[in-house]
Amino acid sequence: MYTGFKHLHSTLAYVLLAGLLISILYVLFAYLQNKGYNRKMALLGLICAHLQLVVGLVVYFVSPLGLQGASGEAMKNSTARLYFLEHPLVMLIAIVLITVGYSRAKKLTIPKKQNGTVLAFYLIALILILSRIPWQVWPPGLGQGFRF
Repeated sequence: MYTGFKHLHSTLAYVLLAGLLISILYVLFAYLQNKGYNRKMALLGLICAHLQLVVGLVVYFVSPLGLQGASGEAMKNSTARLYFLEHPLVMLIAIVLITVGYSRAKKLTIPKKQNGTVLAFYLIALILILSRIPWQVWPPGLGQGFRF
């Protein structure tokens, strides 16, 4: 079960990155061209993020690197700390930012402000996500330039 969810979580990371990039690019062009706000494009990033969160929570509670790895020793080891604390916490913050950005944009009435709100929140979330992806376990060649 753990292996299947781990692979699903890794695969959904690509879906999340693609969904966020599509949403960000769409609202960026809409913002720059003063076009109307398209809630469905923002919803794409939101759905991808929440789907990844649900699968990630399952992996966190089942994985020996997640909650089961909670100990004082985990904080001394950078890899263990990444899996136990840094990755889940930063991803949760990023998903909260995506949710807040989507919710705020929904309440606004001016399309330019709606697009700007989604753009700002989704960009910050994307930067956070990219900063805490464990690039060393991804396939070689992917993300080599994104090591933080």
